[in-house]
Amino acid sequence: MKNKKTRLLIRSSLLLIMTAAIAYTLYQNLFTENVRVQAGDQAPDFILEDMVGNEIQLSDYRGKGVFLNFWGTWCKPCEKEMPYMENQYRVFKELGVETFAVNIGESDLAINTFKSKHELTFSILKDRNREVTEAYDITPIPTTFLIDKDGLIVKVITGTMSEEDIINYMKLIQP
Repeated sequence: MKNKKTRLLIRSSLLLIMTAAIAYTLYQNLFTENVRVQAGDQAPDFILEDMVGNEIQLSDYRGKGVFLNFWGTWCKPCEKEMPYMENQYRVFKELGVETFAVNIGESDLAINTFKSKHELTFSILKDRNREVTEAYDITPIPTTFLIDKDGLIVKVITGTMSEEDIINYMKLIQP
């Protein structure tokens, strides 16, 4: 008899926890404002420092396409696509497409080690305090924003890109 009561109590507790989790999820989805940056939006402007100390302001690149990638050195999918990004940066920089890779909160040593290992020459920007990451509502990385010459977001890509994908995306934002 005591065993039945214990099982009933455990099952009731689990049911209550699951109901609360579902209610919270519904509340978050239905009653909180979704501020995710998406295609068609004006790209939020920012100023970040590159690896040599220059301040880069996104709005200074109006008139060019901007390939804006958020990444981390520990992220294997990020590491996989970086050589493809480098290859296409070398092609598309002459065609009016700028590439920025925004590192999220890591040390200069970690970033420089990664940059040297992969022989990256495009601009790596440091988002030390994660303000830009939050402004763009980055959750998974890698996440890439394709920004046209007018500063509008054309497409948001989450996950790893192949070299063919990167070629097609850079063509899409080429002025």
